[in-house]
Amino acid sequence: MAKAYNPGMANLMLVYGMRLLPAEDIEEVGDAVIKLKHGREGRVTMHILEGSKNDVEKQLRTSIEAFFDMYPEI
Repeated sequence: MAKAYNPGMANLMLVYGMRLLPAEDIEEVGDAVIKLKHGREGRVTMHILEGSKNDVEKQLRTSIEAFFDMYPEI
């Protein structure tokens, strides 16, 4: 069932980034820093998906669906 957008909520912005690299080249992944207004900072947790192209695509779709399931009000 599709969820209805809540018009009482603020305008939203989804922040994300992607980079496809050979798995054996990755040593460490950390959080990304977001500069917010009024001098504040926020952090975005980086996620790693590994496997074949099809595996990565499937995991990404599942991850996106799960992310929006965490926000049923939108």
